[in-house]
Amino acid sequence: MIVALNLGCDQVSKVIARKSIEPYEQISIIKDRFTLTKVENTGAFLSAGSNLPDFVRVILLTVMPIVVLGYGLWFLYSNRNLPRLMQVGICFLIGGGIGNIYDRIVYGSVTDFLHMDFVLFKTGIFNLADVSIMTGIGLLLLQTLLAKKEEKQLANNQEPTA
Repeated sequence: MIVALNLGCDQVSKVIARKSIEPYEQISIIKDRFTLTKVENTGAFLSAGSNLPDFVRVILLTVMPIVVLGYGLWFLYSNRNLPRLMQVGICFLIGGGIGNIYDRIVYGSVTDFLHMDFVLFKTGIFNLADVSIMTGIGLLLLQTLLAKKEEKQLANNQEPTA
């Protein structure tokens, strides 16, 4: 369900962006701090790899991610006892990944349209699939930190007292 929700929100937002925003048009949402600017990204994050030869770009940005997403789905379904936070994080990663891969296969590029500029914090142009991927990474990092904290507490509780 989480994968489907992430994928659905991403694809609906991209359909709206494709129909409503002209390429490179800037629409201010919050005083030039949050804007909509549609670009078609043939590369990966922040257009990395967009200048690679087509064959290499297809291997690196389509085939390999499909393999990784397939492994992620297999891992999720074959390990039923994963912590809930890890399950949710993996679902966010997979949902966002599928959204961007779908664009790359169907349109030849990924539609990006969100931009934030809060002076100290400025982003490149991104989409909701990217938000899902970053949320998934954040949840997995949080799970790792919580697991380490729990391990440390268990180790401290098992130390012999003198």
